[in-house]
Amino acid sequence: MLKIGHRGASGYEPENTIRSFKKAVELGADMIEFDVHICKSGEVVVIHDEKVNRTTNGRGQVANKTLKELKKLDAGRGEKIPTVEEVLDSIGKRVTFNIELKGEKTAEPVYKIIKKYIENFDWSYDDFLVSSFDYSKLKEMRGLDHKIRLGLILNKFNKELPKFLKDLDIYSIHISRKERKILNKNYINFLGKLGVKVFTWTANQKGDIKKLKTLGVGGIFSDYPDRI
Repeated sequence: MLKIGHRGASGYEPENTIRSFKKAVELGADMIEFDVHICKSGEVVVIHDEKVNRTTNGRGQVANKTLKELKKLDAGRGEKIPTVEEVLDSIGKRVTFNIELKGEKTAEPVYKIIKKYIENFDWSYDDFLVSSFDYSKLKEMRGLDHKIRLGLILNKFNKELPKFLKDLDIYSIHISRKERKILNKNYINFLGKLGVKVFTWTANQKGDIKKLKTLGVGGIFSDYPDRI
C-alpha cells in the first residue's frame, strides 16, 4: 500500500512547497501529490487554490500574476511557490509524483513537462500519475498520450464511473474517505478485477487510517505520511 504525501507533508510544513515535499520523502512517502495552475507568464506553478490569499502573504488570482510576481510571495517559512520543474529537480526520482490538474488549460503544459523529463532526463511514465476531478481535463490528457497514468478523483458516487474507467483507461480512482458507496471491500474488489487501483483521501487520524487499511485500499493520502 502506497503512502501518499498530500501536498507533501503538509501537516508539518507549508503545503505544496519544496520544504513540504522533502519532508514527505524524509518520512517515507512513496508518492507525493501536488496541485497545479498556470500563471500569467505561462509557467505551471504548484499551488492548490486559484488565489494566493490562503497559502501566501499575497492576494489575488494566480492566473493574473507572473512567475516573477509569485516568487516575491512567502508561501510559509520563507518558502516560495515552486514550478513543477523545480519540484521534480529538487526531489528527483526518489518518489513518484501525483500531479493534480486544478487550473484551466493545465493538461497540455503538464504533458509537455512529463514528456520532456521522459525523453531528455531518463524518467519513465511510471514516475508520474496525473489526476483531476475534471473528466474533461483527463480526457484531454488521454488524447495527448495513451501511456500516461490517469487518476480520477471522486468525492461522491457517480453512476457513470464504470464508463469513465473504460473510456479513459483509468489507472486509479481517488476516493474521499467519507464516500461509503464505493469505499467498501466489495467495490474495491470489483475495481481491482477491472485493474483499477483505489487510493483514498485525506486520512490524518490513526483510527481512520487503520479502517482504510482493513478495506484493502492501494494507497492513502495523508498530510502526515509517517502515520500510515
